[in-house]
Amino acid sequence: MELRSALATLAATDCLLVAVDFDGTLAPLVERAEDARPLPAAAAALRSLAGVPHTATALISGRALDSLRAVAGPEPETLLVGSHGAETWTGPNAAPLQLTPEQADLLARARAAVAEVARSWDGCRLEDKPAGVVLHTRSASDDDAAAAVDAARARLQELDGVQVTDGKRVLEASVVHANKGEGIEALRELTGATGVLFAGDDVTDERGFAVLKDGDVGIKVGPGETTAQFRVGSPEGFAAVLEHLHGLRLAAVGN
Repeated sequence: MELRSALATLAATDCLLVAVDFDGTLAPLVERAEDARPLPAAAAALRSLAGVPHTATALISGRALDSLRAVAGPEPETLLVGSHGAETWTGPNAAPLQLTPEQADLLARARAAVAEVARSWDGCRLEDKPAGVVLHTRSASDDDAAAAVDAARARLQELDGVQVTDGKRVLEASVVHANKGEGIEALRELTGATGVLFAGDDVTDERGFAVLKDGDVGIKVGPGETTAQFRVGSPEGFAAVLEHLHGLRLAAVGN
């Protein structure tokens, strides 16, 4: 009931921003990242919210923007924040991410370090991003995953200027220092939002919850420690939250 009350208050705000993580939030977690798809109910609810006056929607993900577009199929009006905030898409005229020569060199060194680790443990693989590189361990045994992450972290810590981020069975190195909290603050300013809903399932989403203000709503999806005010148990449960918010928002601002 507390979440429903908070949603009702948020739905009445002048300008609403609904910013959500993708993997584990809109979409169930899967072994192969390229196989992930949003739950139909969640995608439909987010699409409907994007069509309500004075309401902005955004996906804010650890995925690179190209990967996010491929699996999420976002509406044209949905704003996108990828690579934990290092990449943004705010419209057709948005400038693409450009690395400096120094950043490009650092990224090449980080990639070489992670590639060596990925080759050394079964079930590990590397993912390239425009500003970073990711070690995926979801297909590895728990022991191999832990050893691979420890080895990669040790190698990356030798590279000055690389930001290392832990996630669910991933370790990411980035040469652009950004996080989801900064992404949410940028989206709030861009949209002029007077109220924000942010939902996510991973430790990287905690930076997003940390920047929420009084009257905003933060929702942790699934298990794990969190500073979010509210929790739902699964992406299916969060889809129901989005559907409920859509109804409340329509009633608050009209259609």
